[in-house]
Amino acid sequence: MPRFDLHAHSTHSDGLLTPAELVRRAALRGVDVLALTDHDELSGLSEAEAAAAGSPLRLIAGAEVSVSWRDITLHVLGLRIDPGCPALRDGLGRIRAGRAERARRIGASLAQAGIPDAYEGALRFCTSERLISRTHFARFLVEAGHVRELRDVFRRFLVRGKPGHVEHAWAGLPEAIGWIHAAGGRAVLAHPGRYKLSPTALRELLAEFREAGGDGLEVLSPSHSAAQVTDFACHARRLGLLASSGSDYHGPGESYVDLGDMPPLPSGVTPVWHDW
Repeated sequence: MPRFDLHAHSTHSDGLLTPAELVRRAALRGVDVLALTDHDELSGLSEAEAAAAGSPLRLIAGAEVSVSWRDITLHVLGLRIDPGCPALRDGLGRIRAGRAERARRIGASLAQAGIPDAYEGALRFCTSERLISRTHFARFLVEAGHVRELRDVFRRFLVRGKPGHVEHAWAGLPEAIGWIHAAGGRAVLAHPGRYKLSPTALRELLAEFREAGGDGLEVLSPSHSAAQVTDFACHARRLGLLASSGSDYHGPGESYVDLGDMPPLPSGVTPVWHDW
């Protein structure tokens, strides 16, 4: 069976490898089909496509779109998109502009908590002048000695009720799905188990996602326990959603699993790639 990894990041958002390095690593690890899904960004796709052209690996053009739903932030993957689509490009451009403004507010919040110069510190970790994210602040907080490891940051900082958290409005769910469909892609709700939702709220989210035109769920994710994988496979079957799989790879030392390390999809689901 071909190995699919449909969720990975490069230096064009918050990954540690360039798009070409990411493609080479995936190919060496036996990945057959890789999606580059940088946060709200398409600029790394041309480099990735050039690297994939000389390898047996097939590259899928993608993006991970930031979305607001009620009072939480969601991520929706756009897979097999046309990077030249004006609606998608304009929408992502607006999101990136909002990211820059949010980053300054995060820096101010951390300064109020006694951590000065966090914004400038986060900028040192940015590998793309077009995007700054919470991950860049997290890397600064590790470097400055406020936490030992990156995964500890999001227990003590940058989340609701902790220093560095700021409220922000991203794209609406129907809006983001509309951009992805305008670009000819499929909209997949990323790592649904990561969102801190009650079972009732989760069912409401999935129903609204499907009603808005959503196409699939990321059933397999490093964020999911075995029980959650089973649950999301059931939700996908119940709602007629396609199932996807991705490592959410960010780079060596920062990811729970490596490229291509996800197990096979559960039986009874229809893969998002079934007609590719």
